[in-house]
Amino acid sequence: MNRRGNGFGCLLFLCALALGSGWLQAQTFRVATYNVENYLDHPTESRPRPKSSEARARVRESIRAVNPDVLALQEMGGVSALQELCDSLKSDGLDFPYREHVSGFDTNIHVAILSRFPITARRPHTNDSFLLAGRRFRVSRGFAEVDIQVNPNYSFTLITAHLKSKRPVPEADETEERLAEARILRGIIDARLAANPAANLVVAGDFNDTKDSASIKAVIGRGKSKLVDTRPAECNGDRTPNPPFEPRTITWTHYYGKEDTYSRIDYILLSPGMAREWVPVETYVLTLPDWGVASDHRPVVATFEAADR
Repeated sequence: MNRRGNGFGCLLFLCALALGSGWLQAQTFRVATYNVENYLDHPTESRPRPKSSEARARVRESIRAVNPDVLALQEMGGVSALQELCDSLKSDGLDFPYREHVSGFDTNIHVAILSRFPITARRPHTNDSFLLAGRRFRVSRGFAEVDIQVNPNYSFTLITAHLKSKRPVPEADETEERLAEARILRGIIDARLAANPAANLVVAGDFNDTKDSASIKAVIGRGKSKLVDTRPAECNGDRTPNPPFEPRTITWTHYYGKEDTYSRIDYILLSPGMAREWVPVETYVLTLPDWGVASDHRPVVATFEAADR
């Protein structure tokens, strides 16, 4: 019996589905996150250029190279753009029959989740708001939250987010906006872990800040419910430690052309329960020639054992 109380009310249905879909045999699985940079299939008021066919092809190449079982996406266009991506990936031999698309206050870009495994519950967060200087704001892209059944005995919850960018806006300070969104996200995490401290939870996405920032510290939290930062790095052979810091591995995920800077702003964070199944040696940042044709971000992936430890 699953020690984390994920429930088996639909076990017979899931077992039948497992036999038909092939996910019964899953021993390990991969979760990736990828900001696909304006994956639009038609122009919008603030983003006038759809994703080019060459850029879309490079996005698919990156996804195929990572070969995830579950994929969190940021800067996805509308439902039709997501359908086009799924259809194209399926033509390339990578099928995601289960998906979630969430629209927040921003009507141009969205967050989404693709999965090879059944999505058994959906809790989209589309209308969260906060006050800054007496003015109310809404979380721009919302949060996608789903429960995923990897096999009849193992499931996990995935939350994906795309927090406020570092681009200045006239309405408020972008750092304060991002921190406010991060605190709302942390509130969702706290609610899940309060209900079940041993829950299998992955929080992944583009958080638009570095690890020492107030917003990232807010999402990670502290104490017994502190999330584990998987810190994916390039698989280039780097292994030399650098006490008292992390190893000097190459971990950047985003290139900001205006400042000519590379930084790690895309994360895969784990609840203490989920971290027990984490396989660090199969967790990495993808390196691929001409990666920047696809997006200004690189995908990151973490691997897990499909059994509670």
